[in-house]
Amino acid sequence: MELTASYVRPKTGHFLPAITTMASSYRNTQPASHSANQWRSSSYYRNNGTVPTLQQAIPDLIRADTTFYPSTRSALSARYTPDDWFKSNQGNCRQSEASRNSAERLRRDTMRLIQDKEQLTRRTQENTSKKIGERLNDIAFWRSELSHEVDNVVGETAALAEVKRRLERALAETERPLQVTQECLYHREKRMAIDLVHDDVEKDLNKEVEVIKSCQTRIRQHLERATAQLALNREAQHELERDLSDKVTAQRIDNRCHHLRNTSDGIGYFRGIEQLDPSVSLPESWSKFTDNNVLRSQGQRAASRKLRDEIEALLSMTSGEMWSQFNNVNVSFTSRVAQTADARNSLQAHLAKTLQEIFQTEMLIESLKKALRDKESPLKVAQTRLEERTRRPNVELCRDNPHHRLVEEVREIEGTIRKLQERLREAEGSLQSLLRAKVTLEHDLSIKANSLFLDQEKCMSIRKTFPSVPRLTGYT
Repeated sequence: MELTASYVRPKTGHFLPAITTMASSYRNTQPASHSANQWRSSSYYRNNGTVPTLQQAIPDLIRADTTFYPSTRSALSARYTPDDWFKSNQGNCRQSEASRNSAERLRRDTMRLIQDKEQLTRRTQENTSKKIGERLNDIAFWRSELSHEVDNVVGETAALAEVKRRLERALAETERPLQVTQECLYHREKRMAIDLVHDDVEKDLNKEVEVIKSCQTRIRQHLERATAQLALNREAQHELERDLSDKVTAQRIDNRCHHLRNTSDGIGYFRGIEQLDPSVSLPESWSKFTDNNVLRSQGQRAASRKLRDEIEALLSMTSGEMWSQFNNVNVSFTSRVAQTADARNSLQAHLAKTLQEIFQTEMLIESLKKALRDKESPLKVAQTRLEERTRRPNVELCRDNPHHRLVEEVREIEGTIRKLQERLREAEGSLQSLLRAKVTLEHDLSIKANSLFLDQEKCMSIRKTFPSVPRLTGYT
């Protein structure tokens, strides 16, 4: 039996046979206008950058030869295209070449890594030995500094006895000025009402208390420093000696480590020792610790030498500060007494004017009350007229001009009464304010008299017992 291939050529000039075995491929379900887009050759897809897949190409092959057997059609639908075959070969070659290149790079990098790490290990060990040597030099330097400072800290603790005695005497002399100032503050607490003000006198008195207490504090501080200097020197010496002992031990250990080599005896594995960090300091804090010990010792020695000069300057300074503030308080008292006297005279003048204004305001209130009484009759007349006109019969009950005018009259009179009553309330409020001002002025006058008595008679008299400068400096 001879098989003949029959096909129908598409209407387009491009021809690509279909090989699909699907039943739908034998039907042309789309209009003729779209058939030109369905029959495209492989050159068309290559030129347009789109290559049909296997499933897209099979229907064209089936259309090209419709005499394939069903088994042939099934085999064709399961096969790959030549492009897939070439792409698979090319992909395997590229993958093999990439694997070889990666293995070659790994081999070269590994040999180079071995050489680099060997050199790095040798350089690291040399650098470590160098660092240990530098550490030994640092320890030797600080050991020398500590030894020198221990020798210098021994004899800096004598010569404070006389200065301490003078300080104690001066401290005792400051008690009387403090008592005088506090008594002045207590007396001025008896001021009344508004005169109990935080004025310049009180500020200066408080400042005087602060100055005296500051002087006492500084004197006590210097006494404590003189008493504690020996203990501080011993403490500094103890810290130096302990640090020096630690430096000796550390120097012996680092010296042994510095002489260790790869062929030395006693070396061995200590697994996990690099993960153990028993250190309690860093290089900065280590040197800072010793430096602080030396500086502390030097500071104590300098303080012991400087303390005597400071005490002499302190005695002179405290006596000058106390006397300067004493004079400032006296000036403030004098100024405050003059201000209080002026305020008293001014209050007396204002009291006289206030009494006159009270009299005039009372007369105004009487006039307003009379005016309100005068408005009662006109209001009654207008309201009576309105009431009477409501009795007009039937259509005569007209809203005429007289009705409008009566309504306006009532409203005008009521408005006048409201204004007069408002003005009366204002006048009465003003009178009450004047009366309160009168009472306030009279009370304030009594307050000013009390303040003048306290400042002039009480305070200024006791301030004459302030001690002299020689006694404040510790001399008898």
